Amino acid sequence: MTETHATVPPGTPVFPPGRYGRRREPRRRRPLLAGLLVAGLAGVLVLAASQLYTRYGDPNYDAQMITYADLTDTGVRVDFRVTVPAGGSAVCLLRARSHDGAEVGREEVPVSAAPGERHLVVRHRVPTTARPFIGEVLRCRPVG
Repeated sequence: MTETHATVPPGTPVFPPGRYGRRREPRRRRPLLAGLLVAGLAGVLVLAASQLYTRYGDPNYDAQMITYADLTDTGVRVDFRVTVPAGGSAVCLLRARSHDGAEVGREEVPVSAAPGERHLVVRHRVPTTARPFIGEVLRCRPVG
């Protein structure tokens, strides 16, 4: 059947016959499928965020850099402050980098607080494979 002005709803553009091929019916939208995809994506993002927070974002374990000093060809001394739960323990990751930014030393340092104590000041020497330019504390996390 060809389209005529009688078979086309008002307001619809009329195209010359045979010029643009066969017209298709408008596709039916699928809001349920889109809603399920959005809900699934939101669930995955919430799960990933909670896993990352559990692993890296515990506010009970916090490290603050105080200073680095005693730079030699074989190491750097790093002084830092650690906050842990009262009487708790943590493992802190220390790193030394050279002037060009390459990592030349890395070490995990266990720290433990006395009962009732939450804040520790730790001094540790990080051994390096080349002369360091800076010493850093990257993070502290619970033991285990």
